[in-house]
Amino acid sequence: MSTQSPSSAVIQNPILKGFNPDPSILRVGEDYYIANSTFEWFPGVQIHHSLDLVNWRLISRPLDRSSQLDMVGNPDSGGIWAPCLTYADGLFYLIYTDVKYWKREPYKVAYNYLVTAPTINGPWSEPIFLNGSGFDPSLFHDDDGRKWFTNMVWDHRKQNNRFAGILLQEFCPKTHTLIGPIKQIFKGTDRALVEGPHLYKKNGYYYLLTAEGGTEYAHAATLARSRNIDGPYEVHPDKHLVSSYGHPEAALQKAGHGSLVETQHGEWYLAHLCGRPVDGKHCTLGRETGIQKCVWKSDDWLYLSHGDMIPVAQTEGPNGIPLAPFADCEWSGQFDSTALDIHFQSLRQPITEQWLSLTERPGFLRLKGMEPTISTFRQSLIARRVQSFDVSVETAVDFHPTTFQQMAGLIAYYDTENHYYLRISHDEDLGRTLNIIATDSATSGEILADDVAIPATGDIHLRLTLNGAALQFEYALAGADWQKIGPVLNGAVLSDDHSHLGFTGAFVGLCCQDISGQKQHADFSHFIYREG
Repeated sequence: MSTQSPSSAVIQNPILKGFNPDPSILRVGEDYYIANSTFEWFPGVQIHHSLDLVNWRLISRPLDRSSQLDMVGNPDSGGIWAPCLTYADGLFYLIYTDVKYWKREPYKVAYNYLVTAPTINGPWSEPIFLNGSGFDPSLFHDDDGRKWFTNMVWDHRKQNNRFAGILLQEFCPKTHTLIGPIKQIFKGTDRALVEGPHLYKKNGYYYLLTAEGGTEYAHAATLARSRNIDGPYEVHPDKHLVSSYGHPEAALQKAGHGSLVETQHGEWYLAHLCGRPVDGKHCTLGRETGIQKCVWKSDDWLYLSHGDMIPVAQTEGPNGIPLAPFADCEWSGQFDSTALDIHFQSLRQPITEQWLSLTERPGFLRLKGMEPTISTFRQSLIARRVQSFDVSVETAVDFHPTTFQQMAGLIAYYDTENHYYLRISHDEDLGRTLNIIATDSATSGEILADDVAIPATGDIHLRLTLNGAALQFEYALAGADWQKIGPVLNGAVLSDDHSHLGFTGAFVGLCCQDISGQKQHADFSHFIYREG
């Protein structure tokens, strides 16, 4: 472990690259944690750990069983929105929303739950239902022992502001229920779309940090304060604590939706959502997490330490905390273990032997074909985040389809409506074949005029490279060189900003389909992910 002077440490943003939005940051002793939204990806809620705010490591996803999180049938970008991670009374508290319906106005179906655990690695409890009046729930532990629950309230009525404000209600830790009156404590500013509330207390003030402006380029984090927890709240002199709106030159765009943490030495930091457009518009890596050092001024208001609200790519690390990099534990890419690498997630459902096995053929990952890539129910798909603008991904698959309804291969995935899929399938005349399925905002089909015939036996090697917004597939037969297949594809399809509103990011992974219902399997020998 390094003992470099922390005063010389620089934090490079984003600290959590790739799809890691809506950060909820927490310190317990000398340990720092960030919980992030995971939407339709299972297990739910992503938690990273740090000892210095500079180096971060993914350690867990606590919602790992169907009794805690049943997302089968959830829409794209539904599921886990904006978790809140706190600690009190020897327990970790994790509040989260499971969004069942959101895209089509005027309604949203969003249920808020609580799970607890004695340690960050669990075991995490069964969920406790709290309410369903809106999303982005948060829990605040006051210094008098009382606990307070906040969430934004959704008003579906046509004549009203749908983002109708922030609600406050007391939480009883004995009964694990919300008690007492429900009060609206903040309606937001003229930036509008108020959400993402978090409460803090300092020098006799309650501080309410919210997100405003929507999660796109007008995004902001707004700070307000009051002597009373239920208000009235006055807004920060600058209105917003962080925002990159109107500053296209800023390296970190979409800045907003944040949470605050105080170091063990009394310094303050804001963890916040951000995005990095690859072409001035499309954030192919999704919404990421950045961090900014903050200072309290004599007026008892918090400001970013560098002097304005525009986030910076580099911020000063904390004083008095030695750098603590984690040992390199990069996965080899070989399926030689009975456990999947932690970076893999599935869509909406737990990984079970019903559709994935690492033991039926040792040294291989076996996927048993289920539903097509446009399904919001049960897909045989595992994938990991893309966390660099330049990546390559390589695999080899042993797959013997007997009908055109059976497919397997390598996928670049945003959601059911936006993805590219290099698939192996069967043609009655050609036998085993390759083609690329392009799905772009609900229009889907093979992009090559004719399937490419491949030998009836033997592993097929598949590769994709993603350079900025340019995506290229390749394939190779045993002992042969790589061959490009299909044109250079538009990687911007894999972004929030393409043609419809979404909240996730680009993934790369493996999948298998059997629309005939026979569950034909595909065996993958490796999955090599490289950056740079």
